[in-house]
Amino acid sequence: MNAKGRVHKYGDNVDTDVIIPARHLNTQDHAELASHCMEDIDAEFVNKVKTGDIMVAGNNFGCGSSREHAPVAIKASGISCVIAATFARIFYRNSINIGLPILECPEASSKIEDGDEVSIDFDTGIITNETKGETYQAMPFPDFIKEIMADGGLMNNLRK
Repeated sequence: MNAKGRVHKYGDNVDTDVIIPARHLNTQDHAELASHCMEDIDAEFVNKVKTGDIMVAGNNFGCGSSREHAPVAIKASGISCVIAATFARIFYRNSINIGLPILECPEASSKIEDGDEVSIDFDTGIITNETKGETYQAMPFPDFIKEIMADGGLMNNLRK
């Protein structure tokens, strides 16, 4: 499994209320959640994101509440992977549960810039910044998590 896309970059401590504001949590509709993704810190995100794009952030991405709406909104917006220096643990687990690939890589987080073209090899954990000609090493997922991701999330994996 691989990903390739344009980067949308954010800073440290992006919390779940910024990823999907609480005022939009009255729905479980993934497309509706995606239409409000990141709107409080990047009003143009939903207009510029394209399927396959990659989100990059700093430390403690996904802090805040434990709701799954945040990774659902990101995945439904078309983002193929989130790379951050560190993730809030519950966001990390929720992302795996819903099948949103996420990678921790402080070097990639600090060196990749908004608008860069990046490709990811999930089997090796190698992140290639095609714009800058640099590579960064993230820890690849163990096989059981790769299987969950390939199945589109934990529930699909369990049904299989």
